[in-house]
Amino acid sequence: MSWSRFSSSSSSYPPKTDAETLRRQRISSSKLYNPDVSSKVPVIYSSYYDISFLGIEKLHPFDSSKWGRICRFLISEGYLEKSSIVEPLEASTDDLLVVHTEAYLNSLKNSVNVAKITEVAPVAMLPNWLVQMKVLYPFRRQVGGTVLAGKLAKERGWAINVGGGFHHCSGGRGGGFCAYADISLCIHFAFVRSNISRVMIIDLDAHQGNGHEMDFGNDERVYILDMFNPEIYPFDMTARNYINQKVEVVTGTTTDEYLKKLDKALGVVRSNFAPELIIYNAGTDILDGDPLGGLNISPDGVVQRDEKVFRFARERNIPIVMVTSGGYMKTSARVIANSIINLSKKGLIDTSARRGLNQ
Repeated sequence: MSWSRFSSSSSSYPPKTDAETLRRQRISSSKLYNPDVSSKVPVIYSSYYDISFLGIEKLHPFDSSKWGRICRFLISEGYLEKSSIVEPLEASTDDLLVVHTEAYLNSLKNSVNVAKITEVAPVAMLPNWLVQMKVLYPFRRQVGGTVLAGKLAKERGWAINVGGGFHHCSGGRGGGFCAYADISLCIHFAFVRSNISRVMIIDLDAHQGNGHEMDFGNDERVYILDMFNPEIYPFDMTARNYINQKVEVVTGTTTDEYLKKLDKALGVVRSNFAPELIIYNAGTDILDGDPLGGLNISPDGVVQRDEKVFRFARERNIPIVMVTSGGYMKTSARVIANSIINLSKKGLIDTSARRGLNQ
């Protein structure tokens, strides 16, 4: 597929079918853009993000309390005020239907299906009302956060959803601890509500982002840079065909090698596509020692990675949304907090409420 720097011709847009008209109506009537953010900074989090239920969450290697710990690090060290954090709304069924099929959403009413998606077998034995409240509701709040981050990034230049990044979920299928397609939803909302026509996904989680790749495989408005370990889940060869720039980093890749590949990749996209919004999936499962990622990237390497991506966006005045995605060690929260602090110190973001409105 060839890419022009400015894809503005009508041929780049999918035809406005009845389904597309309904999608636009759902987006236009959604309340996810409604929270009052006038005195806030574009850092989005809710205490409802964190998943905790009788210790069952510990049966999956994902740290389901990392989101709250990231914020507590930032607050305790003076880089964020609790009162300045943006609280998102829960994505409603109508919101989710912007991307998801009714059949898929209905499948989540069966606890066995949710257990498969979250990879936590005991969830299958729980009544679904409890699964909805303790597992899926936190996910829906994070979806609301990612969608809202798209609005805030357009207005402020950047936004960080401390959660989100469910990149294995597509409109019709979940998996890999990803039950809702928040990245795809954020992009569709930005198309309609923020009048954006070109979006770049920079997916630097260790795993391939097969969900958003399936959702936007034939949509020339979206350019996907995916840098992933091909030797681990999800092994989705169909979705790989939809990656515009595929960068494979095999098991054992070191920090220096990783950052060199990232520099080269960003150099390529610079001349291939001119986005009006960047969605940055900043998974920390690339860390050395992560039980699932297989890469050997140092904590400082993650900090440098994030700085490179933010500098790429900010120096070109491209709004950027960051979501935190995967990361399967308790140290991930500390590394993410350190990275956000570094972005603040380097002047790439400003987390002070007083000055945040001017960023």
